[in-house]
Amino acid sequence: MKTSAHIAALLLLAAPAFAESPKVTKAVAKSTGMGWNFSVTLEHPDTGWDHYADGWEIVDNTGKVLGTRILHHPHVEEQPFTRSLNNVMLPDGTREVFVRVKCSEHGWKDSGYKISLSR
Repeated sequence: MKTSAHIAALLLLAAPAFAESPKVTKAVAKSTGMGWNFSVTLEHPDTGWDHYADGWEIVDNTGKVLGTRILHHPHVEEQPFTRSLNNVMLPDGTREVFVRVKCSEHGWKDSGYKISLSR
């Protein structure tokens, strides 16, 4: 007979695969004169249309959304994957931005990924 502690431990081991938010593994920003181009690499255990990384945003240090990239389909066989967002207009004096990520099951999460900007 299995103890309840043993069963709880097994459940905890299985939980992370289902609870993961997309992870930013790399992000690059390039100034293009008036705007900025962002290239973001995500990793997520996409399982198909029911659970996949479906977007990322560029936000400032107050959480204000500066640009949004919607991902329109799962990337089950393409992990990690990189997508870009071009011509994002940033307020003058912006020195850093952050990437916020989204998956179809868990919604928006702060990835903690900071991008330092330099012209």
